[in-house]
Amino acid sequence: MRKLTLSIAAAALLFGASCNSSDSDKAATTSEQEAAAATGKELAVDAAGSVINWRATHKGGMAPRFGTLMVQSGTVSVEGGKVKAGSFVVDMNSLKVDSTSVSEEGKKATDLQAHLMNADFFDVPKHPTAKFVITNVVPFDAAKDKSTLEGATDMVSGNLTLKDSTINVTFPAKIVSTETETTVHSKFSVDRTSWGLTFGTEGAVADWGISKDIELEVKLKAVQK
Repeated sequence: MRKLTLSIAAAALLFGASCNSSDSDKAATTSEQEAAAATGKELAVDAAGSVINWRATHKGGMAPRFGTLMVQSGTVSVEGGKVKAGSFVVDMNSLKVDSTSVSEEGKKATDLQAHLMNADFFDVPKHPTAKFVITNVVPFDAAKDKSTLEGATDMVSGNLTLKDSTINVTFPAKIVSTETETTVHSKFSVDRTSWGLTFGTEGAVADWGISKDIELEVKLKAVQK
């Protein structure tokens, strides 16, 4: 019983990211879309200068956990100072749980890390990478678009593939481009069950110990090849 309790608690750590967080935008989702055509100059994603921060809680915002994922590779196409297309691959074996976020007696960040990599969640041995492919980028319109991200410049849409499922997500981003470098910063939450990640969401909602949302902060840097 103790092992089962620990396992369920571990699951809650990542995939309970609070959907009510005032620090992130709720991404809109739809079915997979056609990738944007690459035009202009192609920049290479700087893996060392890019990172994805994740944050999660138990249902109701309790016991927040957080950590990182590393970007493996990618490209960004820029024309006229605007991002037109691009994609990047995430190394799922790089998933880390920050040890400072697991402070309760008897719980370890390494236990949670291992659980997130097994078949209950990302099944990393079978799916060692995740991928994001840009399908559209349009200017952020403050008159109709809302965002908690300071300085948002664009609305980015892209196909996000986790395990064997692909969903199109749209979220605000701050994009800064020069002739030799482009940076993209975004912070948004998604419903994990859209990708079939349903562990801990069986039965009545009142019985769940885990929220459905994941909060992701993407910091991407691309440089001239």
